[in-house]
Amino acid sequence: MTEPSKSETTADAEKAPRGELTVRVKAMPADTNANGDIFGGWVLSQMDIAGGITASELAHGRVVTLKVESMMFHRPVKVGDTLCVYTEVEKVGRTSMTIHIECWARRFLTQYREQVTEATFVFVAIDDEGKSRAVIAG
Repeated sequence: MTEPSKSETTADAEKAPRGELTVRVKAMPADTNANGDIFGGWVLSQMDIAGGITASELAHGRVVTLKVESMMFHRPVKVGDTLCVYTEVEKVGRTSMTIHIECWARRFLTQYREQVTEATFVFVAIDDEGKSRAVIAG
């Protein structure tokens, strides 16, 4: 594995994850793409899970993902890394919640961590029939 440059190490060391740690998971060989890095769809699914946890807790019930407004992959995730997914509620509407999500990788067998992905997701609170409902503030 290539060591990060001094400028990369300094930049990420000075930046802290935004939000609350919601999911931590180990990246495994079965999650790789043809290049040997962790498949972006796997990372996206971990972000959706974390966002769903935050949104359902806020809505006090079922939620669905409406859209991903923006997404940026900064660096690859490697086999053995621990993916840490952080969530922060940006906005709550009548039925929807906008959640900022960041992924940070704690690199395998090191204490070094760096941001690998960030996105903004929108979730909608739904009732038992799958129709949108008001977000219940708690």
